[in-house]
Amino acid sequence: MGTDRISPTRLGRIPFNGRIPFNRSLKGSVALLALLAGMPPAARADEAVVLPQLQVEDDIQTANGPIDGYIPRRSATGSKTDAAITEIPQSVSVVGRRQLDDLPGNKVDEVLGYTAGVKAGQFGTDSDTDWLMIRGFDAGQTGVFMNGLGLYQYGFGGYSIDTFLLERIDVLKGASSALYGGANVGGLINLVSKRPTGERLRHVETGINNWGNAYLGFDIGDALDADSSYRVTGKVSGGHWETDKSEDFRGVIAPSYTWKGDSTRVTLLGMYQDQDLTHTGGFWPYVGSVVPAAFGRIPRDFYYGEEDVDLYRRQQAMIGWEVEHDASDSVTLRQNFRYSRVHTRERGPYPYGWRVPGAPYEGGGTEPTAPGNELFRIGFEHETTVNSVTADNQAEWRVTTGSVDHKILGGIDYRYYMIDHVQKSGGGTPISVTDPVYGAPQGPTSTYLDQELSMHQLGAYLQDQMRIDGNWILTLTGRYDRVWTKSDDAYVSPWTPNAYNYRGEEGAFSGRAGLGYEFENGVTPYVSVATVFNPQIGADRLGTPFEPEKGLQYEAGVKYMANEFDGLFTASVFELTKENALVPDSVNTNYKVQRGEVRSRGIELEARTKLGGGFSLLGQATFQDVEVTEDDYNKALIGKTPVLVSDTSASLWLDHAFQAAVLDGLSAGAGIRYTGESWANETNTLKVPDSTVLDAAIRYRRAGWGVSVDVVNLLDKEYVSGCGSVYQCGYGAGRTATLTLSLDW
Repeated sequence: MGTDRISPTRLGRIPFNGRIPFNRSLKGSVALLALLAGMPPAARADEAVVLPQLQVEDDIQTANGPIDGYIPRRSATGSKTDAAITEIPQSVSVVGRRQLDDLPGNKVDEVLGYTAGVKAGQFGTDSDTDWLMIRGFDAGQTGVFMNGLGLYQYGFGGYSIDTFLLERIDVLKGASSALYGGANVGGLINLVSKRPTGERLRHVETGINNWGNAYLGFDIGDALDADSSYRVTGKVSGGHWETDKSEDFRGVIAPSYTWKGDSTRVTLLGMYQDQDLTHTGGFWPYVGSVVPAAFGRIPRDFYYGEEDVDLYRRQQAMIGWEVEHDASDSVTLRQNFRYSRVHTRERGPYPYGWRVPGAPYEGGGTEPTAPGNELFRIGFEHETTVNSVTADNQAEWRVTTGSVDHKILGGIDYRYYMIDHVQKSGGGTPISVTDPVYGAPQGPTSTYLDQELSMHQLGAYLQDQMRIDGNWILTLTGRYDRVWTKSDDAYVSPWTPNAYNYRGEEGAFSGRAGLGYEFENGVTPYVSVATVFNPQIGADRLGTPFEPEKGLQYEAGVKYMANEFDGLFTASVFELTKENALVPDSVNTNYKVQRGEVRSRGIELEARTKLGGGFSLLGQATFQDVEVTEDDYNKALIGKTPVLVSDTSASLWLDHAFQAAVLDGLSAGAGIRYTGESWANETNTLKVPDSTVLDAAIRYRRAGWGVSVDVVNLLDKEYVSGCGSVYQCGYGAGRTATLTLSLDW
């Protein structure tokens, strides 16, 4: 794993420029620990040394490496450097591989349900999209990163990352523009890939859930020689899902290779994924899902499409590298690069409210008499191709001036995103919810968008992380970005003659300042302020390019990394303001407009700890107040809460590894997730009720073999997880039990 820095909180103060090789012998590691603890040289290597309170395996975690258990020590996401979580002046949560394996869930949005500040899966089950919100703001388009490089998504040009490929998921809450130059205002999610470890790895697992969806995964790696190693991770899955008639088949493979010289480390990362599926879930009207219609509620497993027409196919490929070179004992140079391509085709009717007698048709005439239990459907199809290039070049300098240890980071990064997409819409036949009849011929579709849209962004940043007099931690970050956007639309509608044909250019500074104080007992209070600059692509229905989102965040909190036991406790309070927010245009909902300002205030609490006796606990509570504070477009919405935003969420997971010899290898866990009320419309007159869901898991692992059963929504509670409008409500996933068998050798 190359070289690591050890947390100064738990092992005494180590300057930022201290580098400690990971692959030394245990004897050498103990000698180093003895040196740090101030022991006499005679005792360092030749005598047995007992350090009962130091968790050595935890302390040698790297910022992007594995986590021993549920408790992270370090992260690179909050600073772009290998830093202890307590040194980062913002709230950071980390979901490691152990948590990904132990807790129920397979998709990215499913596994973040026990993370403070995050609302995941707000539209329920969706086999092709991860729905994510952080601090009340949608993170799906600009808030997803992979290995520190953005996975920008627009329209239907999105990425899908299987959690089996990941080592960890880091969640940075709040403004991050000073480092990343364009990310969701509420925070970002950094997906960290598995990569070679230099050690032999042989892992195979297979599983099946109660819907009949099965998978086979493998994770193979080894050292090729003293300097190089490889790893190949892959998974194939297929079968049925909760939605009637839905099924999928998907496969992914991710090879990686690492070479390490005396001062240079190179890692190559690749991935190819193919998805072929029938749509799951659905966007249901408020009446009939949240509240009953005359006939009752739409069944949770109702299939709204047409099997003969339904199509979803996505091919996704990525290739890149991470290069790190120690130019000297105090200077490290890095380059991270990735090229990615996505090609997606989708087709099929989708529901959009109830068929209403007497309602006008767009083409003239009115809707004939309808029985009241028929969903209106719109035919839709698209073909989307995305090409993306991201590169981040960094120089890190570790130097001490007087009583101040500096970790200075300078960088220039570049991102290019180009989407070529064609979208069509047309007539779709209605379908009865109570007595569906499939197979009716669907009306033709016609093109309403044929567009090439591109964005270039170039940014330069500088950061100084300072440890002053051993205890004070001051972080100053500044950045300047320049963004160029361009759109060429081959189809121009007669009612929007300028739409989607434009050129745009923007530039802005962003910054962050944070101050913390690290007490000897592991408590670190901090304060920070940061500004937001988040470029947008697209235009309103009049052809006016969208302006970048801008904003400001204040945050204060405390982090406690326990010395006496394994535990990380965090608490934060924040106020975050976003300007130029995008919302649907009330004149034509196919387009969006930018509104004045949305403010999010909140408190986030999170605990990760070992309780003793084989028990581990994960807990979080989030309280937030999000409201529109300015709106030049519709002043009636000032003071209202945006749709999908829950004011409260809380979760608790308790895990127990049985200690008795006869039960060695047996463990079990249970969790509860609470999501507060939200709104289904902008005027806040239609409410989505709160929900409480139970999860559970039981496992047995011994001699390399493993068997487990995990269950999402143990009591099969039927609830609506969120509504984007009165026509777009999604059921939460029903009870899903998965049986898994695994082998390590």
